[in-house]
Amino acid sequence: MTVRARMTLLYGGLFAAITLGVLGAVLWVQKEIVSSRVQDVPFPVAEIPCDRRPPGSPCAKVPFDPVTDHPREGLKRVVGPEQFQESLVGSQRLVILVAIAVIVVLAFAVSWWLTGRLLRPLHRITGTARRLSLSTLHERIALDGPQDELKQLADTFDAMLDRLEQAVDSQRRFVANASHELRTPLAVQRTAIEVGLADPSPERLAEVREAMLRNTRRSERLIEGLLVLAQGERGLDRRTPVDLETVVGQVVADNRALAERAEVAVGARTRPVTVAGDEVLLTRMVANLVQNAIRHNRPGGDVEVELSREALTVRNTGPAVPPERVEELFEPFRRLAGERTGSDGGAGLGLSIVAAIVQAHDGTVRATANADGGLSVTVALP
Repeated sequence: MTVRARMTLLYGGLFAAITLGVLGAVLWVQKEIVSSRVQDVPFPVAEIPCDRRPPGSPCAKVPFDPVTDHPREGLKRVVGPEQFQESLVGSQRLVILVAIAVIVVLAFAVSWWLTGRLLRPLHRITGTARRLSLSTLHERIALDGPQDELKQLADTFDAMLDRLEQAVDSQRRFVANASHELRTPLAVQRTAIEVGLADPSPERLAEVREAMLRNTRRSERLIEGLLVLAQGERGLDRRTPVDLETVVGQVVADNRALAERAEVAVGARTRPVTVAGDEVLLTRMVANLVQNAIRHNRPGGDVEVELSREALTVRNTGPAVPPERVEELFEPFRRLAGERTGSDGGAGLGLSIVAAIVQAHDGTVRATANADGGLSVTVALP
């Protein structure tokens, strides 16, 4: 049974039951009142003269008309109080029964119409949900009317569609970018093999070997980054206390050699901070922030890592970053114009992995462009 039919039976039946009860009570009270008053109504009678009676019939009594004080013509019997009461109540009962039938029919008809109007937004929501597919995620319910429960449900559904459309668009871009990024090292390796084996001299073989190792390392980093990104977006299975100060110190020490090759100075100011999360993912998050700050820097620049109880902040010097493009850097495979994509330039997954890990830890991350160049990334973890 549909919701509309159930609501119609519920409200129509309730209304009909109340009406029957009220009319029944009115009928009973009216009957009692009529019964008590009829006892006091005089019914004068008079005998028909014997000379006017039919031959062989006794004198009969007929009631007088209370208004004219004359015998009612055509009456052949006496109408007493009981007969008058039954006649009056019978006629009233007939009228009340007809009224009850009309009220019941109207109650169910009006209930059916009203529930149809009330449930119309639900039919609209259902129709939109049935039409939705990957190619029609742009459709919205856009329900008008008062801010009631149905309007809130439609707005919530529209907000869910907004998030779903954004997620699908992001997933499509990710798949396209990942396919391109994975295709590039394979194409470079194939070209190196074809060119190198065309003239297999010792020098050419050494170049081919170096190119293949470089592209293999880049492919490994790309695949590892994709796995970490997927793990971060999936969420955490369990949480354990993590000493973030130790993690930051270890990451800075591990990247000293990378900073020296890039001629970048790395400094750290930390204090004891413990968070609940996954130590491997948090280490990868800090490593990505520090390595990005070193790679996207300038010779003679510096990287500053600051850990407080409120947040972890990594600042660096380097080329100017357009403020309107800062948010794009958290999307996979997004790079600024002129950035390298080779073995030192990364695969464009650094900040997207950071954002996924922070989200898995129920934290927040934001980036701001420094006035003198470079970027400041702030991570706040609960």
